[in-house]
Amino acid sequence: MSGGGGAYSRSGVDVAAGDRAVELMRTAVESTLGPRVLAGLGGFAGLWDASDLKTYRHPVLATATDGVGTKLCIAQAMGVHRTVGFDLVGMVVDDIVVTGARPLFMTDYIATGKVDPVVVAEIVEGIAAACAATGTSLISGETAEHPGVMRPGEYDLAGAAVGLVERDQVLGPDRVAAGDVVIGLASSGLHSNGYSLVRAVVRDLGWDWERFVPEFGRTLGEEALEPTRLYTSAMLKLAETPGTGLHGMAHVTGGGLAANLARVLPPSLGAVVSREAWPVPPVFHVLHDAAQVAWGDLERTLNLGIGMVAIVAEAGVQASLASLAGSGQQAVPIGRVAPAADIQAEAKQRQADPADLISGTKGVAGGAVLLTGGYQE
Repeated sequence: MSGGGGAYSRSGVDVAAGDRAVELMRTAVESTLGPRVLAGLGGFAGLWDASDLKTYRHPVLATATDGVGTKLCIAQAMGVHRTVGFDLVGMVVDDIVVTGARPLFMTDYIATGKVDPVVVAEIVEGIAAACAATGTSLISGETAEHPGVMRPGEYDLAGAAVGLVERDQVLGPDRVAAGDVVIGLASSGLHSNGYSLVRAVVRDLGWDWERFVPEFGRTLGEEALEPTRLYTSAMLKLAETPGTGLHGMAHVTGGGLAANLARVLPPSLGAVVSREAWPVPPVFHVLHDAAQVAWGDLERTLNLGIGMVAIVAEAGVQASLASLAGSGQQAVPIGRVAPAADIQAEAKQRQADPADLISGTKGVAGGAVLLTGGYQE
């Protein structure tokens, strides 16, 4: 963006507002920068000192990109813009950490119908706070004004990040073994997936976001905007803790628990997961009960209370649970890994519904996941 008046301003682009937004966010962004960041706010590109790569035997870079989705519609309706920054960082950085990589830096992109400096600064302050919490530098970003394409008050948000890991420490399906235990980490609620379904349910019920819901002890909008839990630090600590036997991780995002767990299992293996193993947060019960949305539809869309999964050796379960508890995470064993043939046999023995056996998700020829039992009331 350039210029503060003239024809460009008359077309709907306010560069002065963009410059003001940069000034308002400056302190928050600079709080995430460490000695490896060589360029400050306002440059054409962020610069990262990569000399540390020379200390690695075989450095591997990991990268991911994502957005926040239609949860932004609720943030805009409620006039609450800071928490979606946590959602963005969680969606991006915790996709990187499942490979075993430590996140290094992140960039963000905000598109809006009209730049409101205060709103943009609030969004970036949230991103910066989440970056600081995960040890990630926010080294670059862009705010774009799109008059005529987006209305004033509307915005979209996306980001990308880069992490680093030793080649022989990369986590993935090749490390997972029969007998491993699946540990589930509690989510903070809806996180940042399935909001098109949530918004449709709220619309069909005739509710508004200011509605007080006794089960939540707060308004529907406040519950819906609960930030995505950040697992980065806890999972990195788990990977470094002796005796955990950590073999894999899965970030539970779009598609739900089973679909994302299947992505990190080899085709020769599968997992049996008990729905009874963890308490389902109230927000999911309200969606199920008030709107009569079937559990099967919910579990194929939402996290239902498990936001991250660790796959560990059976001998490492107690060390893993202790490490996660020390990081402030609520975690519980929820399943086990077994040969694919055993999973198929168990599904047949249980006369499982075909929808309870999930495999081949998101284009990945991974293992199968069998969901058993019913969710806790």
